[in-house]
Amino acid sequence: MIFTSLISFLFPLVFFSSNHLPSQYVEKPLAVHEMSMDQRYGNQFVNDVFKDNILLTLAYTNGKVSANNVKWDGVLKPFTFELKLKPGQVFAFHSDVLAKYQNEVAKTTNANFNFEDGFKSDGYLTGDGVCHLASIINWVASDAGLQVEAPTNHNFAVIPQVPQKFGTSIYYYPGQHDTNALNNLYVRNNKNKDIFFKFDYDGKDLKVSVLEQDKLQNFN
Repeated sequence: MIFTSLISFLFPLVFFSSNHLPSQYVEKPLAVHEMSMDQRYGNQFVNDVFKDNILLTLAYTNGKVSANNVKWDGVLKPFTFELKLKPGQVFAFHSDVLAKYQNEVAKTTNANFNFEDGFKSDGYLTGDGVCHLASIINWVASDAGLQVEAPTNHNFAVIPQVPQKFGTSIYYYPGQHDTNALNNLYVRNNKNKDIFFKFDYDGKDLKVSVLEQDKLQNFN
């Protein structure tokens, strides 16, 4: 306990996570960005649809919900969780992927963004708003130096609080594999260490971080 406190004092930017890392490892932040769930869209009704769809996607990613078993009280509560990528592994936002990633995808959001899975509509598309989540993941992954590909930019609509160049179009419709794959997000862990995407939601803001696993003695 004294040792951990000393390390925390000397290295305030290093995060310890005893729930999944041996004591000799630390998580070093590579990039962090956040966005307000109250500023997704100018219209309150549409904003709430966007927010709910973003949080539902994260609930699917974390395994908190499954199709036909969505409990909104749990989805909307504050949370923190991490998604791990080993060296060489790829995260894709959804399961329809480009051929070059076919055998490399280790993680997705596990979501299909449709009405049957509990996603909401603002009157235009069911699942609207998930592009905002993909865009902030693109931004933080790019700033962390990971290999990122987003084939279709979201330049047809502004995503508040995210630079336009990281805008990421997400589309998923059964039977349209090629279109779906081009409207996806791909992030490869191109480092020689495990990395973690950390998602923190405090009830108002969503913070997304990329953390790198490193051995404690490297900081001695």
